[in-house]
Amino acid sequence: MVAEIISVLTVLFTVIYVLVILYLIHGWRQIPRFRVSQEAPSFQTKVSVLIAARNEEKNIGVTLTDIINQNFPKDLLEIIVVDDHSTDRTADVIRSFAEQGVILIQLDESEPLNSYKKKAITEAINYANGELMVATDADCRMGPDWLKSIVTMYEEKELKLISGPVVYDHEKSLFERLQTLEFLYLIGLGAAGIGNGRSSTCNGANLAYSKDVFLELGGFQGIDDLASGDDELFLHKVVSKYPKQIAFCKSREAIVHTDAKHTIGSFISQRKRWASKSTKYQNKSLVMLGVGIWIFNVLLVANIIGAIFFKGALMVAIYCIFTKMVAEYFFLVPISRFAKRTNYLLYLPLLSIVHVFYLIYIGLAGNSGTYQWKGREVR
Repeated sequence: MVAEIISVLTVLFTVIYVLVILYLIHGWRQIPRFRVSQEAPSFQTKVSVLIAARNEEKNIGVTLTDIINQNFPKDLLEIIVVDDHSTDRTADVIRSFAEQGVILIQLDESEPLNSYKKKAITEAINYANGELMVATDADCRMGPDWLKSIVTMYEEKELKLISGPVVYDHEKSLFERLQTLEFLYLIGLGAAGIGNGRSSTCNGANLAYSKDVFLELGGFQGIDDLASGDDELFLHKVVSKYPKQIAFCKSREAIVHTDAKHTIGSFISQRKRWASKSTKYQNKSLVMLGVGIWIFNVLLVANIIGAIFFKGALMVAIYCIFTKMVAEYFFLVPISRFAKRTNYLLYLPLLSIVHVFYLIYIGLAGNSGTYQWKGREVR
């Protein structure tokens, strides 16, 4: 009897999940492609690019070179890198770009913090002279029209916050390709939310907002007790005051590329850090959605186990996982086309199955205990 009830609930949650995916598809379609004229625009906005770096001596040089080489007026560009207590040569690499205008700030915190990145970004913003803050990470790469796209959108639409696309690159293994596909889902989720007028997620590797709105909303005050959340939780603060002045820059020129995690351990630590943000979500509908998706995956596994007692449970699980996969496929097709990763859709059947077990684990682990990040233990 219990197994049969679980099967009925699984079918019900599958229907709800498909409806959610259809809503996301609608949201993605609502966002028009943003195209920047090839003619040199007359920019008016002073921009400060912010990077928090910890032990990134192998990556930061490439990132800074990409930013310096932007098709954007040098007199309107300020680059600030905050060295977060690096134990390698990160600071030395940053200093080597001093003649090209790169500013180095070094954190010197005597007391331990739980959110060094938010502290680093806050210090950079306090120092910055720009009107528009553009945050990225120390291991990212971007094309020459990245800033041109972001700033053009900012000036044309009078926005408070712009979420930019982030795509994994240089995948060397099946594990990294699966991450790329999953990450496309997450980027699409954030974009679709903005398209539907219900902004919920974004990524700090490609995020722009006005300095005025950061100061007006008290920066990271109230969300500074978590290691993560410099992106999503700040987005939620902006949504609460300026819900109509947030946009997703749906432009290939605006894409920031970064690498997938090379090991399962580093991947799990990253996802636990991301999941920990959910404890601070003020939007209860967003919390309910996350809990509902977690329960849906638990029910799928319960059906597989329930097959021992109810013969039809296994078939219910198979049909529901297949339906889930088909819905995700139609959601991911336009997003993977935008990111030029349609060949990775081949891995969707495997990802759909693995994702069921992964989400159950992360949903629990991400909201309990501590984890390692950048050589530190955080919660």
